[in-house]
Amino acid sequence: MKKITYAKAIKEGISEEMRRDSTVFMIGEDIGVYRGTFGVSDGMLEEFSKERIIDTPVSETAFMGVAIGSAMTGLRPVVELMFSDFMAVCYDQIINQAAKMHFAFKEKVPMVIRTASGAGTGASFQHSQSLEQMYAHVPGLKVVMPATPYDAKGLIKSAIKDDNPVVFLESKALYNDEDYIPDDEYSIPLGVADVKREGKDVSIITYGRMVKTALESAKRLEKEGVDVEIIDLRTLVPLDTNAIISTAKKTGRVLIVHEAVKFAGFGGEILSTIIESDAFNFLKTNVRRLGLGYHAIPFNKNLEEEVFPTVEKIEFEIKDMLKQKSQD
Repeated sequence: MKKITYAKAIKEGISEEMRRDSTVFMIGEDIGVYRGTFGVSDGMLEEFSKERIIDTPVSETAFMGVAIGSAMTGLRPVVELMFSDFMAVCYDQIINQAAKMHFAFKEKVPMVIRTASGAGTGASFQHSQSLEQMYAHVPGLKVVMPATPYDAKGLIKSAIKDDNPVVFLESKALYNDEDYIPDDEYSIPLGVADVKREGKDVSIITYGRMVKTALESAKRLEKEGVDVEIIDLRTLVPLDTNAIISTAKKTGRVLIVHEAVKFAGFGGEILSTIIESDAFNFLKTNVRRLGLGYHAIPFNKNLEEEVFPTVEKIEFEIKDMLKQKSQD
């Protein structure tokens, strides 16, 4: 076992696949000499050369198109889109081309779109959004959002091997988080959620940066005798509906947490999965959702922290759910 950061875990996973498969390459802005905006590609130019670590002009539409075309010819590009917010610049390439090529022409499009997602760094409204629900809504795209270094490495390897376009969302606030991972190579299949914490009183279903926040809440609530189960979805498409239904049945109380805007957010899909299944009959209280309000993300660090789900907000929701039981 070795201790490694979230960023280095992703780099290690990509590097292993590039050594294994000569068709894998990286493409994006500032990924060579500059090492990527968050340093993920540090040292990769020296190992793999500029033929496989390709720096591009500042044109997301152009290099996304290059990646899609190369994937259709048999290569396996790993695209670095600096911030997930920039998807707006090349959304046509992603949703009308990459996602549709198999449907239209039976062509495989084995590519990974890596991008920094979410807030937590004071980067303001154009560099801090969580837009996973926009990707998940498009048939033909797979969507991955790891919360730990272990998951990040295992999932990036599976994403690269997949024959479909995979959007790999990296929570930028987690890049420096450290955890132990195996020395040997491993991978994690897409579409399998993980129980980050066993519990019996209430379930938190979440993903990405909010897994860490949920775990902190669970530790504090444990001191008050509340046993919280935490389900980390890890991938949104394909979605592990069995894990969602199972935990809802087990505890009967569910809080869905994500840092994306609550209105029309992915939490609604999780909620409907529970309501439309037999898990509904096991519920002791209404399922609740906690997310960002319907507004832009402030630049000020204190304000930014205030508008997102916090340890305290999660605690309040859970205690209120438990209080509701005593009143019924």
